[in-house]
Amino acid sequence: MSLLAPTLQAFFTDRLARQRQASPRTLAAYRDTFRLLLGFLHRQTGTPPSKLQIEDLDAPRIVAFLDHLETDRHNTARTRNTRLAAIRSLFRYAALRHPEHAALIQRVLAIPQKRFDKAIVSFLTQPEIDALIAAPDRTTWQGRRDHALLVVAIQTGLRVSELLGLNCGNLQLGPGAHLLCHGKGRKERATPLTAPTVAVLRVWLDERSGRPDDPLFPTRTGRRLSRDAVERRVTKHAAVAAHQCPSLHTKRLTPHVLRHTAAMQLLQAGVDTTVIALWLGHEDVRSTQIYLHADLTIKERALARTAPNGTKPGRYRPPDPLLAFLESL
Repeated sequence: MSLLAPTLQAFFTDRLARQRQASPRTLAAYRDTFRLLLGFLHRQTGTPPSKLQIEDLDAPRIVAFLDHLETDRHNTARTRNTRLAAIRSLFRYAALRHPEHAALIQRVLAIPQKRFDKAIVSFLTQPEIDALIAAPDRTTWQGRRDHALLVVAIQTGLRVSELLGLNCGNLQLGPGAHLLCHGKGRKERATPLTAPTVAVLRVWLDERSGRPDDPLFPTRTGRRLSRDAVERRVTKHAAVAAHQCPSLHTKRLTPHVLRHTAAMQLLQAGVDTTVIALWLGHEDVRSTQIYLHADLTIKERALARTAPNGTKPGRYRPPDPLLAFLESL
């Protein structure tokens, strides 16, 4: 084996697993990064991954790998930066074990993250929510499962990993109804459930008939749904819902958009952002500020408070259809 192989193995077993006690999701994300990187280097150099040397992971090759992620795999700049963060973590660990490669390591650590435009978060309006929830065919077992999953996702704002990790025993449907989830950063949190959500879950639990440790939303064979499966189900139901609510045609609907929708509903109901941060399991309340930028009604209320006396509040609307057409050009 090369010098790189034992270093990479020790990085996972010593640094990530023992010292940092990284979560399974973090380990999986780092694993995928280095599987992609080693595969890329193998194609570039012809050297098997176990024979690669630290010198083969110089800054130009790392940059070429990051460019490959964007151009060939069509990953976003955000994903590129996540992969770079994993590589940097390995090289910081290698700097302690292999000071003879300090110059190469410093050049890799100096690779900057890529800047990107931050779009306003996408979320669903109430008519779009109603259309999406009504989309699954509830005459089938799969449709009833998807209906319950969508209701829970939109009301609770759980991450897709948290949603898939729910067990039947995580639900408390009596007085003070809530669910318990094991979230990002090993944090457990309880999320209240509304009466309509409780009603849907009671019916689903009766049909599901699972033990406390069984997944709440299983496949036909009783296993947990995968992230890809949930994305496919959401995409399918969004296409059906778009026939009833055409505005969905303009939105790219993902499971994370359902999380944004839950946050926007709380914000529009007047819930403080610090409470929303706790609800969503955000480590920092600044992560919740993106929803303030997305909520145009809050900005309009702020504008109304600063408008001169006698000014009619609200957005400008052309007084004539022909003017409206001209201004839309």
